[in-house]
This record gives sequence, structure tokens and C-alpha cells, in this order.
Amino acid sequence: QVELVESGGGLVQAGGSLRLSCAASGRTFSRYGVAWFRQAPGKEREFVAGITGSGGGTNFANSVKGRFTISRDNAKNTVYLQMNSLKVEDTAVYYCAADADYSGIVRTALNYDYWGQGTQVTVSS
Repeated sequence: QVELVESGGGLVQAGGSLRLSCAASGRTFSRYGVAWFRQAPGKEREFVAGITGSGGGTNFANSVKGRFTISRDNAKNTVYLQMNSLKVEDTAVYYCAADADYSGIVRTALNYDYWGQGTQVTVSS
């Protein structure tokens, strides 16, 4: 069993930055592909960014490419999402998710076995 806990959300003005953290329990975390998803009110949950278990591969949604980066520190069992040049449309609840069956990156939420509780990101104009 893996528990994921997100932190780092908050209120920021457009153009600002935030760094989200996803802290995981469990000794095999480095084997799991991890992704960030987000869900805005009235919208479906969407893939934002993903990182392989080793941290050597990353993937981003087109809407955040060039503005967001994802990284992980497996010694600390933590994945980070650095969000720069934030836009109002980035406002959402952000969730991290871990795939216990695959160390790669999958953009489909149904593939992920473990989810955090979410952290709210609000970008004001």
C-alpha cells in the first residue's frame, strides 16, 4: 500500500510560481511511474505531467509544456511539480498519482493505483 500526500498549493497571481510536492510512503516508490493530474470545477480530470520511476523520462501536457517541470527525489520518496508563468486557466485541484504496475508514464487516470487527496491551486488575474 502506498500513501501519497500533496502539498504546496495556494493562491498566486498570474505569472507567478508554485512548487507542489507529493510525498509517498513505501519502500518501492522508485519503481512507480508518477503523474500529476488536475481537475477544474465542471471539467474532467486531465493529465498534467508524468515522470518515470528512475526520473530519467518526463512527459507534459501541451498546455503546460515549457512552463512546468517535474522531478523526483527517490531517496526522499518525493515528486515535485514546479509551475512557472502560471495562468488563470491553471486553477484546479492538483492530484499526484502512482502506477504500481508500470515505471513509465501513462496519461490515462484509470491506470494509476494510488492517489493523493489533492491540493488546490488558484491563480488570480
